[in-house]
Amino acid sequence: MKAVAIVDGEHYPDVVRAALAELPYEFVGVMLVGGTEKLRGVPDYGVPLVTEPGDAEIAVDLSDEPVLDPRTRLHLASRFLADGIPYVGADFRFDPPALQPFDVPSLAVIGTGKRVGKTAVTGAVARALARDRRVVVVAMGRGGPAAPELIESPPSLDELVALSRSGRHAASDHLETAVLAGVPTIGCRRAGGGMAGATFTSNVLDGAALAASLDPDVVVFDGSGAAIPPIDVDARILVAHDVVSGLNPYRVLISDVVLTMSEHVARDVQALGKPVYCFGLRLRPVEPLTGRRVALFTTGNVPFAHLEADVAFVSRNLSDRAALADDLRNVDADTYVVEIKAAAIDMVAEAALERGVKLVFADNEVVPQAGELDLDELFRGLAPSKVRA
Repeated sequence: MKAVAIVDGEHYPDVVRAALAELPYEFVGVMLVGGTEKLRGVPDYGVPLVTEPGDAEIAVDLSDEPVLDPRTRLHLASRFLADGIPYVGADFRFDPPALQPFDVPSLAVIGTGKRVGKTAVTGAVARALARDRRVVVVAMGRGGPAAPELIESPPSLDELVALSRSGRHAASDHLETAVLAGVPTIGCRRAGGGMAGATFTSNVLDGAALAASLDPDVVVFDGSGAAIPPIDVDARILVAHDVVSGLNPYRVLISDVVLTMSEHVARDVQALGKPVYCFGLRLRPVEPLTGRRVALFTTGNVPFAHLEADVAFVSRNLSDRAALADDLRNVDADTYVVEIKAAAIDMVAEAALERGVKLVFADNEVVPQAGELDLDELFRGLAPSKVRA
């Protein structure tokens, strides 16, 4: 296998030459990444010094601290992975996640972790594209169904409760998107998540085949946490809260655009050479709340000051069941407003039904920061242009 070696000047050149001869690769070049302590002039490694991998099929890291600290090394690995080149060291190996071809126009929304606004962005993308396209969303999650599940119309509260009572996770991302975006949605599952976003197992490929059978104009793939749908899409949006840790630079480099709620993260993205836009979220109930005394149940600090309602109680503990149980014991309101996440159905909806309290679902509305591009136009510009006649 043709390889490029990553070396530093803290190693004597003769030590590196011996290692290159011993290792089971055909080295076509050496990239010198820094360090000068052991160098006397231009080093001779027996193969050319290069600045690009050329036709190398793998990168072999023979460097070490202090030239490549963990963050710098993973940043370098990210660049090779983004070019489709595996990156191997003395006791590690990173491979680019396998992405399968997909014949239907497609777009993916991925994230750098959980609770970064990815599912909200997916919903916003689906609504923007659905103006003049037939859109299908394929969502994968850690609580998804054993076989890909098509949700053709938005499920009702009663249907979600029935799912929950049957033992299902009734607040999975595909159910949330089906309710709030109003487009056909396919739920898939995955287990495990690697540093570069691959999963140990998933049924997303089966979900993609199901989506293609529906003859859509565009399919939107929704990632799960930091895991990436294993599909070679036409365009990719990254929703990021951190782009310098681990292999997050790889996620930036394989994306067409990055969205973030942090100006600091935006600067880091710009340093990686990718377009970035800042956005915010605000709670958007699916029906008016005027004159109601409401209790809000969310997973985070989504702004709600714009609501025309008497907000009597706020719980941010949807993902902390013990704390949520305490909140539900103390709440006093005539309407519960809840995000479709975590324990929204099996705890909050059940409590509302038991007490005869009205329950209203709420979306996390994606809003651009002042002076930023209209995000709907951004999404529509990223999607392939095929439009149903």
